[in-house]
Amino acid sequence: MKPLKSLKIVSIHIFIYAGALLTVAPFLWMVLTSLKGLGEILAYPPTFLPETFHFGNYVEAFRTASFGRYYLNTFIVAVSCTLGQLMTCSMAAFAFARLRFWGRDALFLLFLGTMMIPGQVTMIPTFIILYWLGWIDTYWALVVPGLASAFGTFLLRQFFLTIPRELEDAAYIDGCSRFGVLWRIILPLSRPALATLAIFIFMYFFNDFLWPLIVVNSEEMRTVQLGLAVFRDRYLTQWDLLMAGSVTATLPILLVFFVAQKYFIKGITLSGLKD
Repeated sequence: MKPLKSLKIVSIHIFIYAGALLTVAPFLWMVLTSLKGLGEILAYPPTFLPETFHFGNYVEAFRTASFGRYYLNTFIVAVSCTLGQLMTCSMAAFAFARLRFWGRDALFLLFLGTMMIPGQVTMIPTFIILYWLGWIDTYWALVVPGLASAFGTFLLRQFFLTIPRELEDAAYIDGCSRFGVLWRIILPLSRPALATLAIFIFMYFFNDFLWPLIVVNSEEMRTVQLGLAVFRDRYLTQWDLLMAGSVTATLPILLVFFVAQKYFIKGITLSGLKD
């Protein structure tokens, strides 16, 4: 039985490593392509490793496009939407999880129903409202529609339900207000869920392309994903610069994930255990 058990363990590890390699392969190809010359990229048959490492592609990419401005805009939008959703979703989740009011469950189901509506359906009404307000091509158009979400409210609400009520009752006895309970009791105990939600929100708005494409007109308001379109020409795409810009656009996401990886895994594991 021991040889069969060892063979099973080895097979499982081979399967896991193969899946990991398939996952990493596109990113590895992008990094290696960013270090090739344009002629080598277009050569056939393609080569995996570059013959000469062109590190100057990264310098040329930042020289060709205003990536400094693009990164500033992207971080302003991503950080503002992340902080905004953490605030609004935590308050809404606390109301749905702890407060008792007429129609709470029906309102929560209606709230969840909005998650089934594709985002493309609401883009036109949202754009019209922003146009009436005169917010097109401003930070307001990029930030305000992303300050709340049903998904974030649902995720935090499910986590809040796992926190014992006795802790809140003790705080109320000591004279703490409802907002004080949320700020002093619920939120400190919900750091894994908050970190998980923050990663999801930051990744989404950092990588968002369609909505900035709709509401942004000037180069000064472009985000990183829109900035990468600079390297696409009508007849020839500058693949070397495009891959270099894509690598720099991916690094902040990887950094955020690895820094908060512990909270991310813990939040995914503990959220949604209780209805």
